[in-house]
Formats: sequence, structure tokens, C-alpha cells
Amino acid sequence: MLTAMAPLLAGCNEPPAASAAAKPAEPEVGTFTVRSQARAIIRELPGRIAPTRVSEVRARVSGIIVERLFQQGTEVKAGDPLYRIDPKPFEVELQASEAALDKAEAALDLATQHAKRIATLTSQRAAPEAENEKAIAAQRQAEAEVGSRRADVARAKLNLDYATIRAPISGVVGAALVSEGALVVQNDSTSLATIQQLDSIYADFTQSVAEMHKLRRAFDSGDLDRIAPDTAKVRLVLDDGTVYPISGKLLFSEAKVDAYTGQVTLRGQFPNPNRELLPGMYVRVLIEQGIDSDAIAVPQQAIQRDAGGGSEVFVVKDDGRIATQPVRTGAVQDGLWLVSEGLKDGDRIVVDGFQKFVPGDKVKPKAWIDADASVGSVSSAPATQASR
Repeated sequence: MLTAMAPLLAGCNEPPAASAAAKPAEPEVGTFTVRSQARAIIRELPGRIAPTRVSEVRARVSGIIVERLFQQGTEVKAGDPLYRIDPKPFEVELQASEAALDKAEAALDLATQHAKRIATLTSQRAAPEAENEKAIAAQRQAEAEVGSRRADVARAKLNLDYATIRAPISGVVGAALVSEGALVVQNDSTSLATIQQLDSIYADFTQSVAEMHKLRRAFDSGDLDRIAPDTAKVRLVLDDGTVYPISGKLLFSEAKVDAYTGQVTLRGQFPNPNRELLPGMYVRVLIEQGIDSDAIAVPQQAIQRDAGGGSEVFVVKDDGRIATQPVRTGAVQDGLWLVSEGLKDGDRIVVDGFQKFVPGDKVKPKAWIDADASVGSVSSAPATQASR
């Protein structure tokens, strides 16, 4: 009997440390505590750069180009001379018009003096009334002739001024499309050069009607707060991924939908002092479209995919055990997932150490070091549409 109980008694005498060693330690995982905060909802949309003003330089009189007065690709001011047409024919025309004016003014002087004499004789009954009427009519005809000749002089001066082709707007002038010796024709459709105004500059971009309706419903339901037009920011991301340093303003949204694409065109205006933005450039436009007053954002690595392709996170419950929580994700903004459903303030989610547990295990949570730095600031970075 005693011999049979010896092993049991021996087991009771084992030290407590040996029993503790047999029990597995709880794995340590990095966790992030969910906190809601106001965040601007930013959409990233494709766009192209367009000049604010474009002017085709054309001749307003016919003649031979004798001089080009600008450097191609340089800044010009409105009124700067660009080309000079041979002015001699216009100078001769002006001289002829001025001579005709002098002749008409002399005829007017003669008609005026004759009318005065006839008026005097008529008052003295020395000339018939008919002669007085003829003299007055001749004077008026001479006055009309003077007016006509003055108009000819003004036209000749205008044509002489048009012989110097000037910049209609300020901007950057492109390539010279004609050279010295070329014949240009008045009101011809041929352009001599193109001037584009690049400071400021437009960015035209499009947004689908479905997105606009979704945004409007969010405003109506109170899920999003509207941004005042004078505070909404529009930013640009260049083709190399860099963010254009100067923010712009949203000008308008077209009141019609493209029948082929189902999209609406919007336009932003941006300062362009260094001419970094050129017409035709492809850009991505970041536009603030609303404010979520209680947005929840979590680190990207916290979002996992279940077998059905849905989104979920691992939540550490009050008893220290892991549970899966389905969530509905929105956009990725500033490297964070926006979560619209499934989480609330105070939830602890796992962001590191996923290989150490399975749902239901008890874990030892540890604050994720980079969480506060990533989530602490209100984002102004791009937002991209995410899968649900």
C-alpha cells in the first residue's frame, strides 16, 4: 500500500516553479486604442493643367513681316510689340488721308464764308432766299466732307498702329509661327504665335455623379459637415508623387453630366509663380469635400481580410482574450484606414504580433509605439477610394 502511494507523494513534493514552467506564457501583442476625432474627408481625383487665358496672335492688317520683336518662350506684357509689318504703305495712306482732310477743311472755310455773304445779302433783300438756302446746304455738305476725311485719317492711323502686332494679354509667348518676309493677311485664321497666361493656372478634374450623390446624402444625414467655400483647400500631387506646395481654391462644378463618362467637371485655380505647372500636365487633385466630426482612423496593418474578402480587426476584450470584429472601411488617408462601422471609442485593436495568437487566446497587450504619432494629427494627405 505504501509502495503504491510513493509516486503520488513524490509528485506532491515538486516545487511550484516546475508547474509554472509547464504553463505557456501569454503572448505579447502591440495594440492601438481607438479614438474618434474630427478629420477632413479628402478625395483624390485625376486632372489636367490648363492655362487661365489663351490668346492666338493674329494680324489685323495685311502686309509683309519685316521684324520679329520677341524671344520665344519668354514672358510678355499686354501691349508689348511682337511683330512689325512693313509700315510704308500705311504711312503713305495716312499722308493721303491727311491731305484730303486739308482739302476738305479748305472747302469748308470757303463754303462758310460764302454762306455768310449770302446770308447778309438776303437780310438786305439783295439776294433771293433760294440762294441763301443753297449756300447753307453747301456749307453743311462741306462739314460732312470734313467729317468723312477725319474718319479716313483715323482709319489710316489705326492701320499704321496695327502694323505693329502687339500682345493682347500678358503671359508666356510660344513659338514664332511666321518669320520675316512672310505675307500675313488681315483677319486670316493663321496664328502668328500663342500666348498663355500661366500665373495663376487652372486644374480641371472630374468626379463621378455617384460620388457626388453619396457626398450629398452624407451632408443631408449629418454624417459629414460642410466645409465653407472660403476655407476648403484644393491641393495637387504631381506625376512624380510630390505635393505641389501651394494650395488652390475650388472655382466651380459644372451643372451638366458628361453623357459618355457619367462624370462632372470641376475646376481649381492655383498660383504658379515659378511656372512649375504647365498646360497639359497630368496631376492628381486633392479636394476637401467635408468634415467627419467623429471619424475613426486605425493603422493600415490593423485591417485584416477574412475568408470572404471582408474587412475585420482583432479586438482585445476586457478579459484579455482576442476576438474578431468585422468592420466597414472607407478611404485610406495619411496612411490610415478610416473605419465607418464596427469600432467605437476605447476599443483596443491589435496592430502587431498577429502570428502569436488565434481568436480566443488570452494575450498580454502592449501599447503600439508609433500609433500616437500616426494618428495624432488631422490629416491633409490624399484619400483614395477603398474596397468595402
